Amino acid sequence: MSATAGQAQSERSLAERLGLKAGQVVQEIGFDDDVDEELRGSVEVVTGNELVDEDYEDVVDVVLLWWREEDGDLFDELTNAMVPLTGGGHIWLLSPKAGRDGHVEPSDIGEAAQTAGLAQTSSVSAAKEWSGTRLVAPKGHK
Repeated sequence: MSATAGQAQSERSLAERLGLKAGQVVQEIGFDDDVDEELRGSVEVVTGNELVDEDYEDVVDVVLLWWREEDGDLFDELTNAMVPLTGGGHIWLLSPKAGRDGHVEPSDIGEAAQTAGLAQTSSVSAAKEWSGTRLVAPKGHK
């Protein structure tokens, strides 16, 4: 297997690990120079769509929220991120892994999510430096 074929396989698995599917519209919030480009690329490959930014004015299936400890008020950002979500949509909160600059304590994520009316359904290693926490609105919300 060539290095590129192996790389393509690993890229697919990153987005698939997040449960993303072809045709989904994914909004990216919190982009900065520290985001994981491999994960971003794999999302575009799997969904077949480019990531849309914070200024996108239509509904989205998934929000990728890159979040670092120093980024401000997580509750406010989660509340804003819920606005464009379709029914059944969810947020992947991506934060630096433990020991990395900007790490967010899981208890802080849980508290902000609960206050925003979201439920945490799973956590994954989303990329080399990033953990992912899947957040959903309870059924019947909206």
